[in-house]
Amino acid sequence: MVWILGTLACLIFIGLIARSIVAPRDLDLGVASKDLLIYKDQLVEVEKDIEKGVLSKSESDAARIEVSRRILLADKRSKIEKQTSSNSQNHNKIITFIILIFILAGSLSIYAFLGNPRLPDMPLQTRLAEIKELRSQRISQEEAELLVPDEIIEAPSDYLALVSKLRDAMKERPNDMQGLRLLALHEFRLGKYRSARKAHLKIINVLGDTATAKDLIDFAEVMIVATNGYVSPEAEFILRRGLEMKPNDGRARYYSGLSMAQSGRPDVTLRLWENLLDEGPDDAPWVPLIKEQIVDVARLVGVNLAQDQLPGPTSEQINSAENMSDVDRKEMIQGMVSSLSNRLANEGGTVNEWARLIRALGVLGETANASKIWIEAQTIFGRNSSDIEILREAARAAKVSQ
Repeated sequence: MVWILGTLACLIFIGLIARSIVAPRDLDLGVASKDLLIYKDQLVEVEKDIEKGVLSKSESDAARIEVSRRILLADKRSKIEKQTSSNSQNHNKIITFIILIFILAGSLSIYAFLGNPRLPDMPLQTRLAEIKELRSQRISQEEAELLVPDEIIEAPSDYLALVSKLRDAMKERPNDMQGLRLLALHEFRLGKYRSARKAHLKIINVLGDTATAKDLIDFAEVMIVATNGYVSPEAEFILRRGLEMKPNDGRARYYSGLSMAQSGRPDVTLRLWENLLDEGPDDAPWVPLIKEQIVDVARLVGVNLAQDQLPGPTSEQINSAENMSDVDRKEMIQGMVSSLSNRLANEGGTVNEWARLIRALGVLGETANASKIWIEAQTIFGRNSSDIEILREAARAAKVSQ
């Protein structure tokens, strides 16, 4: 329906412009036409002077001849001016119609390439309702685990025997915290993820209110591994508890982003994961996982991440940086930041690039410059609340915003 209305609006717009071009209009008189009117008035004045006796017969004849000659010349020039004006208007009409046709054809071509006429209208409230329904229909942790078989990992027989004894011991001492942690670890190593998840659940139950953020996030991670990467409602709940205690935990933020992607909010996922990549470190275990998936996630929200990402340093730069002193390495980083800053100032860039600059300046300790860039970025992206939120998170990381 939207594409039909868009086409009709475009046609109406073109019709109004075409009407204004084609409609007849009163043309301004040219120089020759104005002269012609003046000479005709002069001829009338000559006749009046003759009647009054002001002019003699010879003077009146000479005046008539001169004025008539000027009238003939002016009339000839007037016809030439009208013909020239008519030709010019016809030429302008042709050019204008060609431009309008190109506008219509170009608009339809762009929509045919980017749009989908078969896609039904989806107002914001409908999309939000669908997302809510999608989240409510997620299967539980236990249902998801039934769909994933245990991974068979070969191990020495004596190791398997020790793990078996540990299981028996924990039946007799179910509240032994050290034993529970060992059992959870070794069940996980053997690929028995459901058993590992149950052992972690016992750990959380025994710890109660004394469970740390790491305990909760470890538990959530085992739950997600046990379902082959699916973030169940139960795992999401545990993640939220862990993040409440440790908001900057990279693992929890990565899995929260994964949960958002699975429940219809790839825009939130993209923001979370881009921030994690910006913060680093490069050897963090979630970085390669994000890089494997983030391009597809970005595509879901209409972002061509390949164009938005900054080019990374060359292998020569990396090798050079490894051999640098701390001072030289910092100077190299400052050079890259300066290059990015200059490019954004002269050419502009995406909101993610501005956020990267703010974070980088914060890392370098240049909070004054980071604050300046944060203020400037707000004036550029102030109309988009999601962009402002991306920038605000970067500003918080740089400690220039609350």
